[in-house]
Amino acid sequence: MSKFSTIIILLFFPIFTFGQANTDLLLKNLDQTINEYEFYLNRKETKINTIKSLLKHSSSAIQKQAIYGNLYLEYKSYQSDSALVYARKSLAISRKINNPEKINLATLNVASIMATLGMYKESIDMLETVDVKLTPNIKGTYYWTNRIVYGNLTDYATSSQEKNNYNLVSKQYRDSAIAYFSDESRLFCIAKSDQLMEHNQLDQAIKLLEKFFSKTPSQDPDKAVIAYIISEVYQLKKDKEQEKKWLIISAISDLQLVKKENISLRKLAFIMYEQGEIDSAYKYIKRSLEDALFCNAKLRTYEISKMLPIINEAYQHKNETIRKQLILFLISAGVLLFFLLGALLLLFKQMKKLANAQKAISLANTKLSELNKELNAINERLNHTNTTLAEASLLKEIYIGRYMDQCSDYIAKLDEYGRKLSVMATAGKMNELIKMVKSNVHIEKELKEFYTNFDQTFLQLFPNFIEEFSKLIVDKEVLHLKQGELLNTELRIFALIRLGIKDSTKIAEFLRYSVSTIYNYRSQLKNKSLGPREEFESKVMLIGTSNKN
Repeated sequence: MSKFSTIIILLFFPIFTFGQANTDLLLKNLDQTINEYEFYLNRKETKINTIKSLLKHSSSAIQKQAIYGNLYLEYKSYQSDSALVYARKSLAISRKINNPEKINLATLNVASIMATLGMYKESIDMLETVDVKLTPNIKGTYYWTNRIVYGNLTDYATSSQEKNNYNLVSKQYRDSAIAYFSDESRLFCIAKSDQLMEHNQLDQAIKLLEKFFSKTPSQDPDKAVIAYIISEVYQLKKDKEQEKKWLIISAISDLQLVKKENISLRKLAFIMYEQGEIDSAYKYIKRSLEDALFCNAKLRTYEISKMLPIINEAYQHKNETIRKQLILFLISAGVLLFFLLGALLLLFKQMKKLANAQKAISLANTKLSELNKELNAINERLNHTNTTLAEASLLKEIYIGRYMDQCSDYIAKLDEYGRKLSVMATAGKMNELIKMVKSNVHIEKELKEFYTNFDQTFLQLFPNFIEEFSKLIVDKEVLHLKQGELLNTELRIFALIRLGIKDSTKIAEFLRYSVSTIYNYRSQLKNKSLGPREEFESKVMLIGTSNKN
């Protein structure tokens, strides 16, 4: 799978994996997302720069207000300081426009991001300036923003009394917000599920959340929020595996959308720590801390700072254990290496003694060894041919029988030739004797008979050789045979190649030509091949077999 394909799958991963992917696969995809985090970061920066570029071409206050609002949304969970800057710019320009609804919404944005930055007093002061009577249609958003601010105060409070007070106010605002949200809105789903969880109606909460999760687009920041809330429900149900699964899904979405103000990855890190997955826990908490510091999310940084030393200590302890194991392993390996060197030294001495004992025999048998090597090489090629070609047994049987008969015939002829020479010498016919010895007629006759015998034997084994060979070349003229010929020189060369004799030197010795002549014949026929030149001889080797594809 290409990197691009992997990225595309990861972009839409929450949709694909919902209800079907196992936790191990989800963790692999999470690790892959972290490894390719630079890609998502660049995509985020590109999107922000594109929105910023619109400011250069915007002249009206309404257009600039909308652009500032979009930049606030992009920076909200990415870089809180920048989000506050654009929230304030949006508020300032809304006041110039003098639109009560835009002023109130921009004020709520400023209050929300201040809470993220830990500016709780300033956030509450901003909320008190909102007059919801002027814009009753944003009451739900107003109450929900208050719920977020007091929810953060609940998490940040140090005493139980403060926590209880803030928690009570947070729940009141949540309940008020539900009354003003549409039943089909995701904010209603988030608020209502929180209410159901409070009353221990966990199955109803999961049903509601999964319904909205399946309908939420993968690029919507709320998808990670819904997945995180589902993990919280499963935490209350004490279903650790499902909790872990939904935290992973939420973390993947957060990372893909570069939401640096997040909680899923931090919480997942602690679960991995509890399960003994120290490396993964350290990797996730480190990523969470880097994101929280970049975003300047005070509450997230505070939460991570409490957990980081625990995981870091476990990580360092594991590394120390691994280091000690490595040292022990190196010591053990060193000892084993010492014994191995000793054994090798003894073996070397024994081999040296054996080599000295065999040296005399080796010197005497050098020539024989060379001949044996050549014979072994030939036998190896023949054995390889026998395993791949069905006709190998037939080749050996026919050629061995034929040439045993021919050798016997040559011995008889040499004996007869010797007797003739002896008779001439005895009779004193020295001139005739010299003439007969110098004559090549006898040799040429024997060669002609030898080649005829070879041709007959070969064509007996491969009766269709000439016909199949002609299908491999363009110029058929080289196949022209003189009267009485079974094979000409060109055909005889490739007949030898078909029998497995590919060495030009051996072919030259067999046919009594020079090596260069044989090389030229082979090159000329390769150049006339119907197919690729380098495949010609391989196709010749397939003549007479069933494997001709």
